Amino acid sequence: MLDFPLYFELGWQHILDWKGYDHILFVMVLCGIYTLGDWRKVLVLVTAFTIGHSITLALSVLKIITVRTDTIEFLIPVTIVITALSNIVSKNAKGKGITFKYLLALFFGLIHGMGFSNYLNSLLGKSTNIVAELFAFNIGLEFGQVIIVVAVLLLSFILINIIKIKKWDWTFFLSSAIFGIAFIMAAERLPGLLH
Repeated sequence: MLDFPLYFELGWQHILDWKGYDHILFVMVLCGIYTLGDWRKVLVLVTAFTIGHSITLALSVLKIITVRTDTIEFLIPVTIVITALSNIVSKNAKGKGITFKYLLALFFGLIHGMGFSNYLNSLLGKSTNIVAELFAFNIGLEFGQVIIVVAVLLLSFILINIIKIKKWDWTFFLSSAIFGIAFIMAAERLPGLLH
């Protein structure tokens, strides 16, 4: 486990890297309908996403499954678009359909895990200790996700409780903005999928 700190750091740096902002957008929109008081629900939701991406990250790095990079790079913004649209369409999504949201987060985590694996595979090269490095990287990813979640929940707390913006207005603004960015991202990546 000598490389644990290195791969842990690479994990959190990867998810917080603004060059790969698609994962940041997904985590933001995933918890965008919740407030600080809903932290338990958000924890379960993010854990479902983590379980999903942990499974495919492991399967991809261990070469058990392979999916074309172009396909994954297109599907990641599609997951963001669907999640943002779900937030916009269901005004009371916080309480209703929560099990569906958990299942959706788990499923979308499977797609994001394959995206993470492309980066991790490039780092591993011919490494012989893949399991330990995979574990450390995954813990680092989780740490980075927690930072994003805390930032979004604190921002929503400030906007809703201190500045007194209506909760629905904040949810609609955040989800709509992320929807627009992800839609453009998916459209730009579509030609690569068709080749």
